[in-house]
Amino acid sequence: MTAPFTIQIDLPDGFEDATRTLALGGELKSTVCLLSGGRAQLTEAIGDLEQEDIYRHFIGQVESQFKSSLPVQLVIDRHPDYLSSQWGEKLALQHEIKLIAVQHHYAHIAAVMADNALPLNTKPVLGFALDGLGFGDDGSIWGGEILLADYHGFQRLACFQPVAMIGGAAAIHEPWRNTMAHLLPLWGRVSDQFSDVDIVQFLQSKPVGTLQSMVAKGVNAPLASSCGRLFDAVAAALGLNRERVAFEAEAAINLEKLATGCFNDVSEPYSIHFEQSSCSVLNWQPMWLEILSDLQAGVAVAHIASRFHHTLIHALTQVALELREQHEFDSIALSGGVFQNRLISTHLPIMLESHGFNVLQHRQVPAHDGGIALGQAVIAAVRSIESV
Repeated sequence: MTAPFTIQIDLPDGFEDATRTLALGGELKSTVCLLSGGRAQLTEAIGDLEQEDIYRHFIGQVESQFKSSLPVQLVIDRHPDYLSSQWGEKLALQHEIKLIAVQHHYAHIAAVMADNALPLNTKPVLGFALDGLGFGDDGSIWGGEILLADYHGFQRLACFQPVAMIGGAAAIHEPWRNTMAHLLPLWGRVSDQFSDVDIVQFLQSKPVGTLQSMVAKGVNAPLASSCGRLFDAVAAALGLNRERVAFEAEAAINLEKLATGCFNDVSEPYSIHFEQSSCSVLNWQPMWLEILSDLQAGVAVAHIASRFHHTLIHALTQVALELREQHEFDSIALSGGVFQNRLISTHLPIMLESHGFNVLQHRQVPAHDGGIALGQAVIAAVRSIESV
């Protein structure tokens, strides 16, 4: 049995001219979006396509649309290994339908824009797309992205510092690997100055030399600008889910819980470095040295967790202010699974609005990957309108 289109979004003027478009979403929290006649219809998220029953459910959803009325174009994520993308490629070839691949984080930002009914020719917004990972336009793994975007295209203005995912997919399930990856560039200083700190002692019990070699040679250690992996790294440093997580974002959820009790009382951000270039980088190394110093001094881990959340909010606000000096935008759109974090989704908008920004957050569709099918659909729809 296929899930109905439970979310109905009336799109702004101009989208009624778009061809019938079916977007197949991503890999996690799978959804399907149908865009036709100026309206987008979205299914609820049904789960991870790597689970066989979920994948069969997804196929049923898609095939039901082909039975009712053939879409003019199909839209998929750019990640070549996503099952949704592979199924879309197969269907497009089978039915001789136009196929469009859309970058994951751009789809996140377009989804917020459509969710807030921004007009077809709206001026660009600054988008913060923060999640676990997605396939970047440069072939690397993205996940902490600052994009200047409208419905017609995007520019990657800044990102989180790319850090190795040691062991590849194992880094998603074993948070300590992310802590190690963040600390390896500083390892000489860390192992000398902080050898009495619990997380450093834990990491020293691992095959550090082998892990260093993997990172140096790029062997099973792809670079990722992931915000989700940063949360995992900090959580593991504080003793949360250090060895393994039982489910997606478990470490990040526990880190948020730890910070919540003292968030309003412990608010001093850690230091970060913003390296400006054609794609500027948020460098977290100064923060890591201060976190280790706090751990060495016996500061309560809840206080460290709170300061980390404030650091992220402060850093993103400073990036927005820096980029406003160079680019023309008034609105900031927030999307990605990280914005399920109540501390970030509540207090970052407050901080941004205090500096005069208009903040756009999701209304009907979720911030996590369950919303990207909407973004995929509207981006492809605009391309169909422009091609007429």
